[in-house]
Amino acid sequence: MDLYNILDEQACTVNFKAKNKIDALKKIAFIAANTPSLQGYSEELIFQKLQERELKGTTGFGKGVAIPHTRIEGMTDFLLFMVTSPKGVDFKSIDHKKVHLFFVLVGPSTNVSEHLKILASISRLLSQSGFKKELVNAPSRIALYEAFIRNTRMEDKAEIKIKKYKLLHIILYVEEFLYDILEYLLENGIEGATIIESYGMGQYISNIPLFASFIGFMKENKNQSKTIITLIPETQEQKLIEGIEKITGDLDKKQGAMVFTQEVSFSKGTMKMI
Repeated sequence: MDLYNILDEQACTVNFKAKNKIDALKKIAFIAANTPSLQGYSEELIFQKLQERELKGTTGFGKGVAIPHTRIEGMTDFLLFMVTSPKGVDFKSIDHKKVHLFFVLVGPSTNVSEHLKILASISRLLSQSGFKKELVNAPSRIALYEAFIRNTRMEDKAEIKIKKYKLLHIILYVEEFLYDILEYLLENGIEGATIIESYGMGQYISNIPLFASFIGFMKENKNQSKTIITLIPETQEQKLIEGIEKITGDLDKKQGAMVFTQEVSFSKGTMKMI
């Protein structure tokens, strides 16, 4: 789904002001309730749904950006709009910094996969250099909308030019990294992967008489591994590996994780499951 097809120009708002997170959510709900997409849904209901999502974890993802989103039963279409606040709003973001740019997404309760794809697309757009600054500095609703459309279409053209892929392998002996890495991949537009469960050599080495005395040292949970395998655009290889190391730590200095890529001479089909 192209983001510009669900972006509501009339709902986009500049110079947004709010006292705190609750006040911001109420004002965002008011904007949403007055769009054609949410005709018949009350401001109170939309606020309640947005707040319920925030209670599960803040959508203030840091660096001045928040993506409040929710799903509402009975909706058939998605609604996306932007709100900018030059002075910023205390939205209880994970980095404790004020939010200057809000992307608001409201969609059908039944279309979970499309909802996730849209969130991933927004996250990918925000990784573009200068994109966020251009939006926040837009002087009017029209300028804000046009800046978004221009950058979105540039992203679409860049996607078309990508032809070469690599096969990325991420081997993990530390399971708590798994979900953070999957979330990171999704945020960067990698929407499909396969995960293989396996064991390291420590699972078997204690059966060799010479190493039998190490059976207590080689704990079973240290020998289980999970390997994430996915296709990535060649142009994203370095960026993705750097992002993974921000989660795992320097892979040249730590044990328990390994990343490598392989050239792909041919591929057909997709790993996408959502």
